[in-house]
Amino acid sequence: MPSPRSAGLVAVLMAMVSMISVTSSGTAQARSVTQEKKVVREEDPANLNELRRSAEKSSKALAEATKALEQRQATLAKADKELKGKLDQLRTATVALSKVRRPLADLVQSLYQEPSGGDMAPFMSGEDDATSLRALSDMTYLVSGRDEVLADAGRLYQEQQKLANQAQDLRATKLLVEAQLSVEIDTLRKRSATVVKSLSTALAKLGVRVNQGGRSGAACDPTRVSAVAEYPNGLLPKSVLCPLQQPGRELRADAAIAFVALSEAYKKQFGKSMCVTDSYRNLGQQQAIFYRRPGFAAVPGRSNHGLGLAVDLCGGVDVFRSVQFNWLEANSKRFGWIHPDWAYHSPFEPWHWEYDPKLAAS
Repeated sequence: MPSPRSAGLVAVLMAMVSMISVTSSGTAQARSVTQEKKVVREEDPANLNELRRSAEKSSKALAEATKALEQRQATLAKADKELKGKLDQLRTATVALSKVRRPLADLVQSLYQEPSGGDMAPFMSGEDDATSLRALSDMTYLVSGRDEVLADAGRLYQEQQKLANQAQDLRATKLLVEAQLSVEIDTLRKRSATVVKSLSTALAKLGVRVNQGGRSGAACDPTRVSAVAEYPNGLLPKSVLCPLQQPGRELRADAAIAFVALSEAYKKQFGKSMCVTDSYRNLGQQQAIFYRRPGFAAVPGRSNHGLGLAVDLCGGVDVFRSVQFNWLEANSKRFGWIHPDWAYHSPFEPWHWEYDPKLAAS
């Protein structure tokens, strides 16, 4: 029956093999999804909605693979630490055993080397008295003690060898798993970069000046929207705001891409892009509107405009139940945009539309 320690190591190794299988399966699924998206891109390079979803899925797969690597490294580091502790204990026990063994072994050896001297002389001379019997008993005890010490040393050595082999196998598995995951992560990172590059190219073809205002192309990278959470409402820097086709208007990356895709669909229906009167508002702009139009603007610091997730529209959409409004109401959810419930009645704002990341991801 395997020892508890061996069973634990086997469990660790089996868990790692299982996680490798899960990662490989997940990567295969991600590769399949990417291949499907590639077909879509080849047929319709301007399909921003599909490109955005593909970029977000690639980013999610990359994050999950990176997390799996970190968890695996932590588990293996713990196992390594436990093995190191066991080997340290064995080394300490070896030293202690040697100290006990040395004088006993030396004494037995000296008795055999000098059978005519010392306390063993009466026994070795053949005298059958109490002294020789005591000497015989002492010698038997010493030999027995020596044999026990040698047996303990042998068991200790075997245990050391066993643990050393387990440690070597564990470290070899660790290196293999880390190498495999590193390849997976590198592949996912390259795939994500390729999708983002295609997305930037498509945006540029549609008239979005990705590098407008001295900002980098990362401002329109939907895989980096988590950076927006680092800034307060209404205080987003240009580096996390992606420009729209409409001059001077901007939103956070995922919302901007989805809006451009929605605007392109609107353009195919009505022959022109959507009219936008407002998009991202900084804190000062929100305060000005709040005091100028009380009851028709959110409290500064609480508006979705300040998060780069809302637009105010014109060109017919601002008229409730107009053809444009009804079309947008029926089609906007496909792109992750909604007309919020409150805007139907309190306050009544047919022009106000918001981006819902959860809806867009479905």
